[in-house]
Amino acid sequence: MSPKLIRRAVEALEKFKIETPSWGFADTGTRFGKFFQDAAAIDVNDKLADAGQVHRLTGCCPTVAVHVLWDFKKGEDPKAVARLARKHGVRIGAINPNLFQEQCYKWGSFGNQDAAIRRHALRHCYDSIAIGKAVGSEFISLWFADGTSYPGQESIRDRKHRFETCLKACHARLAPGQTMLVEYKPFEPAFYATDIADWGMAYVLSKKAGPRAKVLVDTGHHYQAQNIEQIVAFLLDENMLGGFHFNDRRYADDDLTLGSIDPYQVFRIFHEIHAFAADRGAAPDIAYMIDQCHNEKPKIEATIQTVVIAQELYAKAALVNHEKLRRAQARNDVVTAELELKKAFFTDVAPALAAWRRRHELPSDPLAEHRRSGYERRAATERRARRQALGLVQGGSFA
Repeated sequence: MSPKLIRRAVEALEKFKIETPSWGFADTGTRFGKFFQDAAAIDVNDKLADAGQVHRLTGCCPTVAVHVLWDFKKGEDPKAVARLARKHGVRIGAINPNLFQEQCYKWGSFGNQDAAIRRHALRHCYDSIAIGKAVGSEFISLWFADGTSYPGQESIRDRKHRFETCLKACHARLAPGQTMLVEYKPFEPAFYATDIADWGMAYVLSKKAGPRAKVLVDTGHHYQAQNIEQIVAFLLDENMLGGFHFNDRRYADDDLTLGSIDPYQVFRIFHEIHAFAADRGAAPDIAYMIDQCHNEKPKIEATIQTVVIAQELYAKAALVNHEKLRRAQARNDVVTAELELKKAFFTDVAPALAAWRRRHELPSDPLAEHRRSGYERRAATERRARRQALGLVQGGSFA
């Protein structure tokens, strides 16, 4: 790698920050069962401590996304959680309302026919926005499980209209510095007509909600073979891309570590962002966030893996020669244009990553340093004992 390319990659990494999810450090499961980890976080203090460990080792994860019902106790001063985050060297990031867990949401939240349930969902969102104001969060991140599973079950257009009304009401409550992110998902738990099933629906609803509503792209929330970077390019050009939830998938919302299945796709997404910045002369304002819940990999290790590969692929995408690419495109030289991307993708950016980490006095190998630190072992010992003291029995025996 030439000194010029190293400088270009290092400059790109300086601007690249990734938000970790509080829920990614706690025990999670599937619809079939839950498999526990001794080192998994028990409470919000544990989650923030684990997030702090990731940030100390990687240097690019200063904020933590939180789920309101999971991370804030009823009646608790939100600023207490913000102070706890600072104690562990991080800040509170995106605020995620929970509009899917309560029994009243069986038939939906914002899409529900019952006006009282819609008001209940809105009050929770208003409370979440207020929490965001109190802790200095820039983002209110909305995902909905709403939808129908059978044809004729309900009017698709009526549900759309309810969403428009509720999202406008949420937008009206935002503080001046806050942005509302609207996420989409093609299916699960609804299987016939999810109310916000794709980026087009999220785009239309965001535009109708107001100027500070943007689309959030979860890299796992797409049908097989969908061209995610094309979606990203369209949203960038419309100034409607608000953020990402990073993960990888083999089938659908698998929550796998980023790049574990298709690193070239992630590279192509980053290329569209760098190409947009090159054309406009400024990088777009995007919230880069992780959304993963690991059942097999250790929580912190999996998060570090995702952060490190995201940095690597972001640095690679910064190396594309946009002038050469544009010239090849102008003469319809398909092979040369494709090779410009491949050349950057196959460049070993280890020297650039090493230079960036030296600049910030970070370990050269964050994962290896985490393993050497003994953090996981200490957390497992302490949390296992705490679970026993609290009577939090995990699992059962096979007989």
